[in-house]
This record gives sequence, C-alpha cells and structure tokens, in this order.
Amino acid sequence: MLSRTLTKALPRLSSNPLSAIRRYFSDEKEFRARCPEGVTPADNFGTMALHAGQEPDPIHGSRVPPIYMNTGFIFKDAQDAASKFALQAFGPIYTRIGNPTNDALEKKVAALEGGMAALCVASGHGAQMTAFSNLLNSGDNFISTNKLYGGSYTQFTRQFKQFGWEVRMKDQDDFEGIAAAIDSNTKAIYCESIANPGGIITDVEALSSIAKSAGIPLIVDNTTASPYLIRPFEWGADVVIHSATKFLGGHGNALGGVIVEKGDFDWLADSEKFPIIATPCESYHGLNFAEVFGKDGPVAEMFGTKGKTGMAFAIAARALGLRDMGACISPMNTFLIQMGIETLHVRMERHCANATALAEFLNQHPKIEWVKYAGLESDPGYKLHQKYCPKGAGSLFTFGVKGGYEAAKTVVDSVQMFSLVANLGDTRSLIAHPASMMHSQLGDEAKKTLGAPPDCVRVSVGIEEIEDIIADMDLALSKL
Repeated sequence: MLSRTLTKALPRLSSNPLSAIRRYFSDEKEFRARCPEGVTPADNFGTMALHAGQEPDPIHGSRVPPIYMNTGFIFKDAQDAASKFALQAFGPIYTRIGNPTNDALEKKVAALEGGMAALCVASGHGAQMTAFSNLLNSGDNFISTNKLYGGSYTQFTRQFKQFGWEVRMKDQDDFEGIAAAIDSNTKAIYCESIANPGGIITDVEALSSIAKSAGIPLIVDNTTASPYLIRPFEWGADVVIHSATKFLGGHGNALGGVIVEKGDFDWLADSEKFPIIATPCESYHGLNFAEVFGKDGPVAEMFGTKGKTGMAFAIAARALGLRDMGACISPMNTFLIQMGIETLHVRMERHCANATALAEFLNQHPKIEWVKYAGLESDPGYKLHQKYCPKGAGSLFTFGVKGGYEAAKTVVDSVQMFSLVANLGDTRSLIAHPASMMHSQLGDEAKKTLGAPPDCVRVSVGIEEIEDIIADMDLALSKL
C-alpha cells in the first residue's frame, strides 16, 4: 500500500525520486539534539565533549557523525567551484584540504579549547609542521622550551634546520633567557603545557607575557594535558596544537593532529614580520589572509566576532600548508577521535587519580631513586599544578630506578599488564624507557636536558583498577 502511494505521488513531487521521498516524509522541521547555547568548557565540558561541533544529519537524523569517505565533492556549478577555490565561499572541495567529518572534529576541539577555528591534519608532527609553515621563512627562528617530546626535538633540530628554520632552546623557567633570545627574526615562542616525558607543567602565563611584549604568538602543545585539564588560551596562548592520537582519541586506534587558533592575535600590527599571513599572497591573486579572515575583517563580521576573533591563522594553514604539504587526515581517523573525545572528561578524571596513586606508591618504594610528578606535594611543580590544572596533573610522569640504565630496562621488560608502547594517552597503562626508545637518537646530555636520563622510566597511567596497576609495577620492581 505504501509503495503504491509513493509511486503515485513521486511523479507529481519531483523527477528525482530520492528528493521526492525526503520531502514526502519531511515536515520541514529541523532535528533537535544540539549543543545547548551559552555553554562554556569551564562550566559544561562534558556536555560540550558530547555535543559541540556536530549537528544531526539534516536528511536522516543520524545521531552519530557520518563518515564522509569521499576524495572530492560535487560542485553546484562552475561558479560554486570557482568561489570555493578562490576562498570566497566555505565548503568541501577535496579531502586533502577539508572534509565534513573532519570539520565536525575541528569544531569540537575548537569549542573545547575556547578557540575560534581549528584544522585537523594527519598527526601531531603534521600539526607542528603546518603551523610553523605559517610563520617561518628561511632565516627565521623561534624559541622553544627544552622539555619536549623527543620527536619534537628532532623535528625542530633536524628537519626544520633543513628548511633554514632555527630553533633556540631554553629551560622552561628561564624567562630572562627566553626574552633575551628573541630578535627581529623570531616569529614565535613554543612550549608544551605539560611536558613529555617528565610531566613538568609550564608557566604558560609567564611565556605569554614575554610573547606579547615581543609582538609574537605563543604556540602551546596541549597534548598531554588536553583541554579538560588546561586550556592555554585562558592563560594567553595564541595557537594550540594537539597530537590527537593521544588523550583526545584516547584509545590508541587513530593518528591525528589538530591546530587551534584563538583568533585575537593582530597579524597586521607588524605585517612584514608575518608575510605569509599578513601580506598579499600570489597563490590567491593578492589575497591577504589577515585582512580578509583576521579579527577585523569581513569574515569575522560574518561570524559576528569582528573586533574580537578571526581565523586567519587556521585558514592560511589549510589553504597553504595543508594544501601544499599534504599532511591530510583520513575521515575514518577523525571519526574515531570524535568518539574518543565524547568520554574525555570521564577518562581524564580516572587517568589523573590513578597516576597520583601510582606516583605516591613509587615515591615510597626503596628501589626508586626519584619520581617526577607535579601531582605530588613534594614536587617542585606542585604550585603550577594547583594554578593551571587543579583537576589533575595528568597521567604522564617519569621515575628513576636505582641501578641506572639496565635496571630501568629490567623494569620495562618485567611488567605484565603495562604495554611497552611508544605512545601515551591510551586507556591502557603504557610504559617506556625513553633513553633506549624515543630519545635514543640523542646524545647523553640532550637526553638529560629533555628529562630522559638513563635511569628514567616513563609511564602513561591508564584507567584500569589502580590495585592492578600498582600490583603490576610492584611485580616488575621485585625483579631488580
């Protein structure tokens, strides 16, 4: 009966049967189940983790964000295509530079960080490469704190050097040295909010003050903290970077990176210092990203944020760095990362509680030389933990095993539940020996500087029962 009714109705409704069916069953009402208006990450983080960035599919009402496994997207006509290629209209063109599934993740992470716009790329390394390509030409430099993930250290000191980009490393609390290292070719200050591997918390506000005095942006890698613990924009950062592979995704099943822009940096205040963003771009027939997409431009006016926030950095990163270097992320990966973010607030509470309990256990163990975890009241970073991340000091920390290099390797080789994996931020507890793994390509002095001496063991504490976590570590230490 239904099929006969439709058969009679469709010819009258449209020559396109699918469009006719949609209209036949639709009463033109929009699906609800949207993120409430006026919510903030400070007060409504869990709600935003679930609902921000995604609206129900307007045709089918799909609750879960669809995965758009497309390479290219259809244009309405030649003018639609021309407008999108000229950056005169928003919309997907080709998945290398944008995809609706990726767009949903970008909006979600931007909302949770309190930023204006975001860009998803293939990995955390891809995020750093793409972000710095917005700022640096050959002969330029940036200042970085020296408590870094080993891969970032080698990327900065080897690959960036190949491009003629210089990194100047300073201790994370050497504020005088950081300020003194800035010159006319310095384009940014970079740090990790909670440093990998040592779990050291950085004084982001102090670095922001130095950056603002110099008229340069502060870029913060917020991977280890996640926006649940620290939101660097609230402390003066201008750009936030994530390896979404870690806590955002949280399940060790998808690589990804995210660049988030706060949007209020004035690139035009010294346009010659930031020529890629703030001077005419030949690749787009003289378009000036800062003038069009910055906080005082027409796009900000369209979004109702003129004079406050824009998206020049994010758009330039997409239209130039991502377009040309191609560090694009698969829609399948952005889907998995979105699913992980939905439980971020729940996971981080358990991660932090378990990490604190394990650190306290190790701090009293006779076979442990030292424990570096800002969640311990005895740790030098405890006050910064209370200031920046009172909800928890994270799940990443390091400890030193009495007996040095070989003893540390013995512990790593003796755990039974911990996973020996070169990753962090997984739901499962992970363990590593940085000196023979992630930092093995560095010299002894560089390892010590980065917080990975020979006796160091790094743990990323998962969400298993804490009794099982401690029992497994105790078993490994009994082998010494």
